[in-house]
Amino acid sequence: MINFGATDSVAGSFGYLWTDDEAPVVLASGWTDDPDYLIALIHPSLRPGSISHGKNTTIDTAVRDYSDGDLTAIDAVSVRQRSGPFIEAAWDALRKTAPGQPATYTLLAADAGRPEAVRAAAAACARNAAALFVPCHRIVRRDGALGGFRYGLEIKRALRAHELRG
Repeated sequence: MINFGATDSVAGSFGYLWTDDEAPVVLASGWTDDPDYLIALIHPSLRPGSISHGKNTTIDTAVRDYSDGDLTAIDAVSVRQRSGPFIEAAWDALRKTAPGQPATYTLLAADAGRPEAVRAAAAACARNAAALFVPCHRIVRRDGALGGFRYGLEIKRALRAHELRG
C-alpha cells in the first residue's frame, strides 16, 4: 500500500507518496497536491496498485524542520527510486550535495563516477521523482544559470535562497 500525504514547506504546499516498511520511505515528492502526478514519476516496478491518504509524522517533521532552517533534516528521510546504474549513482551523489554550496552538473557527473557524463547527470536531475529529499534543486549550470526544475524556476530559486540563508 502506498500513501499520499501533504504538508506545507518553505516553497509552498508539498505532496509526497510514501510506503511504510520499517520506517517511512518516499517514492515520489514535490510541489503538487495531485497524487496521480507523483505516481507517474515512479518507476513502473515500484508503482502502487492503490493509494490511501494519510500524513506521515516523520516526513512532515523533516519538511517542517528543513523549512525552519535545519537544512539537513531532509537527509534522514529514506527514498526509493529505480533506474540504470549511473542515474542511481547520480541520485546518491545528489543526496550528499551540501546545501548552500555551488554544485554543477559537471561536479555531479564526477561525484557519480563518470566525469564525462554531464548530460546524463542533468538527465538524473530531470528524472528525479523525490524532489527535496534528493535535492536536485542544488545543481546549476556551469555558468551559474539555474537550468531546469520540474516544479518551476521560482520554486528552485526559493529553495536555493532558503539554503543560502540557512
